[in-house]
Amino acid sequence: MDYEQVIKENKLLKEENDLLKEKLAKYMSQHKNYYENNKEIVNEKAKQRLKKISEENPEKIKEYRRTAYLKRKEKLKNTVIKEIHNF
Repeated sequence: MDYEQVIKENKLLKEENDLLKEKLAKYMSQHKNYYENNKEIVNEKAKQRLKKISEENPEKIKEYRRTAYLKRKEKLKNTVIKEIHNF
């Protein structure tokens, strides 16, 4: 590959990157706007779902909380390891 081809390919990739960033921004803003406009509805549905599950199967709630705890613990462990390696 010569120099001109590399520059041409670089320009093409930059344009594609800008286009994808623009599309992603549009996609993310739609979901963010929906949540901001319907925050109370979304939170109320989540509370109802949790209440229904706790009435039907209380063991499931314990399982959810345990897996969430284990994931938080693993994430914290990974961030600590990354911080140690960065020094």
